Amino acid sequence: MLLTIPTNSPFSLHTLPYGVFRPGAGEPARVGVAVGDWVLDLAALAAGGVFAGPGLRGGEVFARPALNDFMALGRAAWDEARAVVQRLLAETLTSMRPVAPPLSRTLHRRDEVELLLPAAVGDYTDFYSSREHATNVGAMFRGPEAALLPNWLHLPVGYHGRAGTLLPTEADVVRPRGQILPPGATAPVFGPTRELDFELEVGFFVGPGNRHGEPIPAGAAADHIFGLVLVNDWSARDIQRWEYRPLGPFLSKSFATSISPWVVPLAALEPFRCHGPAQDPLPLPYLRAAGPWAFDIHLEATLQSAAMAEAGLPPLTLTRTNFRHLYWNMAQQLAHQTSNGCAVRPGDLLASGTISGPTPDALGCLLELTWGGARPIPLPTGETRRYLEDGDRLTLAGWSQGEGYRVGFGELTALVRPALE
Repeated sequence: MLLTIPTNSPFSLHTLPYGVFRPGAGEPARVGVAVGDWVLDLAALAAGGVFAGPGLRGGEVFARPALNDFMALGRAAWDEARAVVQRLLAETLTSMRPVAPPLSRTLHRRDEVELLLPAAVGDYTDFYSSREHATNVGAMFRGPEAALLPNWLHLPVGYHGRAGTLLPTEADVVRPRGQILPPGATAPVFGPTRELDFELEVGFFVGPGNRHGEPIPAGAAADHIFGLVLVNDWSARDIQRWEYRPLGPFLSKSFATSISPWVVPLAALEPFRCHGPAQDPLPLPYLRAAGPWAFDIHLEATLQSAAMAEAGLPPLTLTRTNFRHLYWNMAQQLAHQTSNGCAVRPGDLLASGTISGPTPDALGCLLELTWGGARPIPLPTGETRRYLEDGDRLTLAGWSQGEGYRVGFGELTALVRPALE
């Protein structure tokens, strides 16, 4: 067996994302790294004594069904693991010889393993950090004169989600039911949402975390951000419109949030750091971090209806945007989350909120793309979409493009199922 990595693979030697997988039915879950079309079994490597450095303590953390224990070890251990794996793989790739032990016993075809949620998530926060998205939604819900509320330019707005409804890629999403106030009605009805939407987001997992009462400074964020994933925070817009005052989203958000299986380490994205939007007014001192904290990550969402799939038509690209458009960055999100002494723990997930750009083709959800349903999107089958219909398959993808290589997240996909009777 020769180990090769196609130049357009999201899982290059520069990526080396971590995930949790099961190699076969009945086998225990363990930690792996995606490389090209393969998954490198880190638990098997650790059993062979590969991780002998002080930070990893033999690599026992890789024989666990979640990344939490590895996340808790901190940045020195993360750097050590990445260096060991890069060295082993680089030696094999440059030799152009068949894979030899110890790697030959630890590689699995990626399409033959079961991918699981990468972490046991204790808490999940979703922010509202895109100025374009917040302005568009505010204009639709409250009118353009009150699009951005007075606090938005001073702090990263967010809400606490439901960790228990986090779903892995390929898990179906069941259309939720809830209270809806139909147009022109004076009383609500209860039934399936008619305005099911996706939200194109990126989230990050917390590493060591902090003790209760001790905030994490924005300048220390890099020591606490383990890695990034794609996030789809599914939304029921009609339920949201009725329930969100005065305390914000509740049941319109808590029915499903999908996350991608591979966690891209922060270290892999360092070459793609860039400056984000200028912040005016200047944030308060606790929200200031030295250097750029935006990242040039291309993001896109595609849709394939049941009729398109039956006709053999490829998915339609709905939007293309970029992570660098976020007004509030990850360091600021983490600093604000913990500024009151809130403790975050290994495996906690903090998501960006919908990422929209400044152009009409860079909007991160159907609510914006169709402007509340007023501008339906035509599909190649003659269908149109204001919001998602049963049988639709929605897929998110993201990557950073280097010179001859990619650092990517792979795909996050889900099929919409009808509401339960």
